[in-house]
Amino acid sequence: MSCKPRMGWLLASALALFAAPAMAQESVAPLLHPLFQDHSVLQRDQPIPVWGHAAPDTTVSVRFARQTATAQADAEGRWRVTLKPIAAGGPYEMSVRAGQLAQTVRDVQMGDVWLCSGQSNMELPVRRALDADSEIASATQPDIRLFTVPKAAAVTPQERFAGPVSWQPASPESVRDFSAACYFFARELRKTVNVPMGLIQSAWGGSRIEAWTSAAALRAQGGMEEALDVFALYASDPVAANAAWGKHWQQWWEQREGATPGDAPWQPDADRSGWRPAPAQLGAWERWGIPALSTYNGMVWYRTELKLSAAQAAQGARLELAAADETDVTWVNGVVVGSQNAPGDARSYPLPPGLLKAGTNSVVVNVLDTWGAGGLAGPAQAHALHLDDGTRIVLDAPWQYRVASGDQAPPLAPWHAASGLSTLYNGMIAPLGSYGLRGMLWYQGESNTGEGAAYADRLRTLRADWRGQFGADMPLLVVQLAGYGQPPVAPAESGWAQVREAQRRVAAEDPHTGLALAIDIGDAYDIHPPNKQELGRRLARVARHVVYGERSAAPSGPTAGKVSRTRVEVRIGFDDVAGTLVATGADGPIGFELCDAGSTRCAYADATLDGNAVVLNSLRAGTAASVRYCWADGPICTLRDSSGAPAGPFELSLIPAEEP
Repeated sequence: MSCKPRMGWLLASALALFAAPAMAQESVAPLLHPLFQDHSVLQRDQPIPVWGHAAPDTTVSVRFARQTATAQADAEGRWRVTLKPIAAGGPYEMSVRAGQLAQTVRDVQMGDVWLCSGQSNMELPVRRALDADSEIASATQPDIRLFTVPKAAAVTPQERFAGPVSWQPASPESVRDFSAACYFFARELRKTVNVPMGLIQSAWGGSRIEAWTSAAALRAQGGMEEALDVFALYASDPVAANAAWGKHWQQWWEQREGATPGDAPWQPDADRSGWRPAPAQLGAWERWGIPALSTYNGMVWYRTELKLSAAQAAQGARLELAAADETDVTWVNGVVVGSQNAPGDARSYPLPPGLLKAGTNSVVVNVLDTWGAGGLAGPAQAHALHLDDGTRIVLDAPWQYRVASGDQAPPLAPWHAASGLSTLYNGMIAPLGSYGLRGMLWYQGESNTGEGAAYADRLRTLRADWRGQFGADMPLLVVQLAGYGQPPVAPAESGWAQVREAQRRVAAEDPHTGLALAIDIGDAYDIHPPNKQELGRRLARVARHVVYGERSAAPSGPTAGKVSRTRVEVRIGFDDVAGTLVATGADGPIGFELCDAGSTRCAYADATLDGNAVVLNSLRAGTAASVRYCWADGPICTLRDSSGAPAGPFELSLIPAEEP
């Protein structure tokens, strides 16, 4: 977790050494919130909120673009003014004064400001995009300004960022590590919307949507009350919260599918059968030379012991572990003392008073890995118990391991940075306050594919939550997940497809939400497809339609509309078609399926084109409950229109066939 940012402010004044007697020299102080800096972009044509900190009860004066506004700092030093809307243009200076303290920011532009958020595909920098060297070398775009929110997870909403921040005009130096999707979107959009663009990147690879949503919004959605209660407790008493969450995790283990009654590996007196000696150097289990672990993704239990004297056991202590990849849950003497989802980061867990005992103490670590190499880093000397008197007791007794059975996903502690509840909202969205935006870009969902059916409600909640902060009708542009993985050989259920369908439905229900398709620009072998230039073009096309009201072209290509059927065929009409429908690589499109109720059985259906409709011929046509298209993690989608825009994946219900 990140350290809580300092909430104070600098109060300073100095007497001029060579001015007239009793004349004070103004002191420069950070009166403005860190969002307001040199080279910043403020949202044009909207009221402009400006805020910061000063001495309590001080009168603060803000001058900007021939406007002057004043406010009184409250008892905690917070102040806020709202300036009248200003058209695109600049540069301007903003001057703030509070008593003898003053601050001036320069080269402020009025333009359109975009929040670009999500997980690794939004975070992926320009240096990893297609043709990166050329793109970086040519990135001289001074009217595109870049702002990166420092990565930070927090258990309570923060007012300030966790590290230094700045606005930077786009240049080969600044754009290199900035979000490729966000930058290419703005570069494309400026071809038709020629105003300064301010881009705020707030993204974290591997993050779940729940981490980006406020605790209040998640609680209103329902279904997460227990986890949210523990999360609230963690803010004031992490030790008690760990113990409470441990009981929840243990209950999951005992009730999971395939559980063995009485199996509690965390208990000091647990049955030792099935445990094997672990290599002394520990490290990634894929490199232990054990065939069953060479490509294993899942959970592995570790255990060891340490002996303490009565004097040692009576002290306060902290358990220090080397990095665990990815997620650990750690017990001492049968009590959970910590859990983090932080690949590559060491662990440090304070122990509750009275937990340690004279004699033998047990340490048990469950490590969950879902991707790549996994395990508890070593060697044994890297793990130790630190006592309050400074003693470091190495956990150098032999370690044992046991592979966990089953493939069910365990519950994750709500304070985990990327997979928790509200952690990234608190650390990376809340500090943005009510900064003026033109719209929000969202590219996330890969980390929620294990629960794809729940994603629609999660996305609606996030949208409403962020609109409560940034504006009631704030446009949201959603990137539908790109294809990833090998094409299927038969119809099958897909969490990726479920997330895509949720994204499609949530976008379709709201006029201020747009969907950018990426199904055809994915990479079967890379979860981070590098063609972010085409994605930027598609996002800009959606923005021109949803945000700027352009109607000369559909926002995202052909969309499935009216569906009708007989006993032998299903007919799907498509809207938003440029020219006519076309199929690539074959006489007709592929990837259409007809499914029974609940999609327990699906079968591919032959498809032909008939103008702006697709006709499916199948003996299942009269009884099928739904039709779906490109339903897989990494499907092959061959339906487009004359402009080359793809038709995206979908699932539609079928009404019963009429009697002849």
